[in-house]
Amino acid sequence: MNYEIKKVDDITVFKLNEKRLDTNISGLVKGEFTLLLKVEGASKLIIDLSDVESCDSSGLSAILVANRILNSTGGSMRIAAPSEKVSSLIRITQLDRVLTVCNTVDEAFEELKNEKN
Repeated sequence: MNYEIKKVDDITVFKLNEKRLDTNISGLVKGEFTLLLKVEGASKLIIDLSDVESCDSSGLSAILVANRILNSTGGSMRIAAPSEKVSSLIRITQLDRVLTVCNTVDEAFEELKNEKN
């Protein structure tokens, strides 16, 4: 699995450099999110999906793991730059009611930066 983690102030950006967020890597992604959020204590997370072209239910499950951890610790998360296919899946599954989706990483960054702890 290919990804990058960048930290700017108290915001962590997790960029997945894969075309697919599916059952083949979802377990690894869940593990990384758990490490980042529980062990390293990140409280503001941007999941950059700009390279991801497709996602399945296990991929969504990995994203929801991060969301659940952050909700339990009072943190915040944004999904950034998903493809139209991934955006559509988020809408169809009505996860847009639970997840905040931004068009760009910069937009997500601004939203989290302006959020009070």
